Amino acid sequence: MTSLTLHPRPLDPSVDHGIQAIVAGASTSETCNTELAAGPWDFDARPGYGPGSSMGDVIPTGAPRQGELPAEYREASELELHARITAAKTTLADRVVVLGHFYQREEVVTHADYVGDSFQLANAALEHPDAEAIVFCGVHFMAETADLLSRPEQSVILPNLAAGCSMADMASIDEVEDCWEQLTELYGPLDEVDADGLVPVVPVTYMNSSAAIKGFVGRHGGIVCTSSNARTVLEWAFARGRRVLFFPDQHLGRNTAKAMGVALAQMPMWNPRKPLGGSSEADLADARVILWHGFCSVHRRFTVDQIDRARAEHPGVRVIVHPECPMAVVDAADEAGSTDYIRKAIAAATEPTTFAIGTEINLVQRLAAEHPQHEIFCLDPVVCPCSTMYRIHPGYLAWVLEALVAGEVVNRITVPGDVAAPARRALERMLAARP
Repeated sequence: MTSLTLHPRPLDPSVDHGIQAIVAGASTSETCNTELAAGPWDFDARPGYGPGSSMGDVIPTGAPRQGELPAEYREASELELHARITAAKTTLADRVVVLGHFYQREEVVTHADYVGDSFQLANAALEHPDAEAIVFCGVHFMAETADLLSRPEQSVILPNLAAGCSMADMASIDEVEDCWEQLTELYGPLDEVDADGLVPVVPVTYMNSSAAIKGFVGRHGGIVCTSSNARTVLEWAFARGRRVLFFPDQHLGRNTAKAMGVALAQMPMWNPRKPLGGSSEADLADARVILWHGFCSVHRRFTVDQIDRARAEHPGVRVIVHPECPMAVVDAADEAGSTDYIRKAIAAATEPTTFAIGTEINLVQRLAAEHPQHEIFCLDPVVCPCSTMYRIHPGYLAWVLEALVAGEVVNRITVPGDVAAPARRALERMLAARP
């Protein structure tokens, strides 16, 4: 009798295919918004972040909008767009490099020359000085960062200008400047060192912020961080200042500082809509980390109840969440780490393991497809991708690449020189602060 070797059935890494099946009634899964099945061009003319996790967030007036995508790209099939993108990349060859964030839809990631988190892609942008164009499949602040780090003659292109970031928009330059003025009135000149050689406050901004915010940080002796190197950056800042002003994500700041031994009482919140951020002078005097009132709507969806349910239904499950999740979720998980940490943790597991992951669904579903020996699922049972990452569609990628083939640069992202110089200083400090 011949024995059969049974292999796990391949999983489809495409979140879009899953959403289409839900809307068509071919799947019993649930999505947070059935409009996710439509092309993102249906929402380009509307104000807002679009369907998905950030659809309830308030978008600032004047946020970038995307012009109309030509009909040939809106009406093309998935297979046709794949072929056109492949052909355009072949024609362009080394003249273009395509960067894709982990949270991009599978139909886009498959064409990326580099796939990574914001820290990795910031470095990848430096590795192709001879490319004429960098096509950044991510969100606006990431394309700005690539422009800051690339050579002046290189074009950085964002396939859909409406791909912003609601977290980044929660800290505007005007609000941060106003906060700095109030802290100056409270602490005195913020650039003067005390007897220990420390300034009163060092500003630290998460990579998920505008170039204007990065420029502010650079002008005031601060630094940028990512979820990969947040602890290293806070150590850098504490060596230079009594306190850290951390923005825009409160959860990454709180979770990182708490793990370093900073007491919660020494981490007051700064709400830009309230005098002194809503804190007392005494609280701010004792502060070690002043947390901006911002958050990621993807990671705010994860809850302790979801973790409890995962443990009840899957005994022995290994729960890993992103540090942008609320503190209670991070505390209830087995581990917390950046998208790259999550990816490496799964790759390093030598025995078949059940993983419950608290991060964006596109990455989770891709990891499940790449590692069929494990059971990998998203903590949130509702399919709800990042609203703005999902605005990058193969139709837009085909459009910008075929424009390059025709000698035209569309959707170029350029940071003004007066912002770029100090922002670049803050980023260079970040790139030097390796974990």
